[in-house]
Amino acid sequence: MSKKYFIIDFDSTFTQVEALDELARISLQDRPDREAIYRKIEEYTNKAMEGKLSFRESLAARVQLLEADKSHLKLLVKHLKKLVSTSFARNKNFFRQHANEVLIVSGGFKEFITPVVLPFHIKPENIYANTFVFDKNGKIVGYDDTNPLSYEGGKVKLLQTLKLPGEIHGIGDGYSDFQLKESGMIKKFYAFTENIERKSVTEKADHVTPSLDEILYINKIPAAISYPKNRIVCLVAGNVPEETVKFLKKDGFAVKHTATLDKSSITEAGILLLGKGQTLTTELLSDARKLKVIGYSAEVNIPLALSTERGIAVFAQGKKPESLGKRIARFINNGDTVKSENFPHIQLPSVSGHRFIHIHKNMVGVLAKVNQVFAAHELNVTAQYLMTNEQIGYVITDISGQYDKQMLKEMKSIPGTIQLRFLY
Repeated sequence: MSKKYFIIDFDSTFTQVEALDELARISLQDRPDREAIYRKIEEYTNKAMEGKLSFRESLAARVQLLEADKSHLKLLVKHLKKLVSTSFARNKNFFRQHANEVLIVSGGFKEFITPVVLPFHIKPENIYANTFVFDKNGKIVGYDDTNPLSYEGGKVKLLQTLKLPGEIHGIGDGYSDFQLKESGMIKKFYAFTENIERKSVTEKADHVTPSLDEILYINKIPAAISYPKNRIVCLVAGNVPEETVKFLKKDGFAVKHTATLDKSSITEAGILLLGKGQTLTTELLSDARKLKVIGYSAEVNIPLALSTERGIAVFAQGKKPESLGKRIARFINNGDTVKSENFPHIQLPSVSGHRFIHIHKNMVGVLAKVNQVFAAHELNVTAQYLMTNEQIGYVITDISGQYDKQMLKEMKSIPGTIQLRFLY
């Protein structure tokens, strides 16, 4: 099996922003005409990313407008470290385990890229970017124009010289990233849309990927979460607080709105948000086969007993508008059930290793049977929690070691099982 290499862009991919744009905001903050200059720099950036202006023309124009020095670069690095893309930040383990196969290839500059990516186990020799030219006072006066990455099609030129011995996958948000696919040198191009979506790029991509989790899932590589959040549909029906919706969208879930709650809209929902006056009938709830959690703001009719019977957690809006989003995210991400309307309340530590959540009817002996399955498959239990109420039992187990489909099948077949979730 050939080795897979991942060529990753920096601006708006590894980080949430365009670094040169951010550098301009730092270096020009005392200029009275700064807003006009910011707009010019952003315009040059977008034109290059959309393929409407050559990268070299865009780069030269932006650097000329910066008026930056080494002290500004230090501030930029500090700023960028806080703006690493969310799905990249949570997948540090991927970069550690694949340090030899991950390359940062960017039209940006090593002076700010290197200190941001090194904590993610990226090898210095795997960082390819432009470099600034400074005068004796440390002011940026230009860049090394012999570097192939300063030219239009520079990423293609670089890849031709590297001659990587394996299957190459490109991840990025801009036209220069797509050029790698266009050249025929990479197997797949993933248009990364977690931070920005450019239609001129997404319409040509092999995959449109809203997160790194999605890319790892496609390639069957272990990720920080077992199932990409962008594949979990959060269906919003009615007037739900904007803060709740924004929170879940930012956390990575695919938010969809519906004017009418019906079978066609609810079938794909993993999360359901209900606004004031909405009614969830037992018939509709029976059609919601993927539903894991329901959140509501006020005065909503929900078949609570059936929700519990189906293993669906229900949360109500708290005092703060964003509280509902936080409760739902903690349940999906971690298994927390604090403040649930129908589940036993338990607050859990962050996931370490593999976490299994077994929801079952409250009956004697289920915990013993769960542990018998783990023991039969020689899986070491590192932590375990059990809470019950009158209707259900909620067992959370963290394990070390590798599990297989047969183990999952046996867990699901334990008498009284309502639902089995595994978070990794």
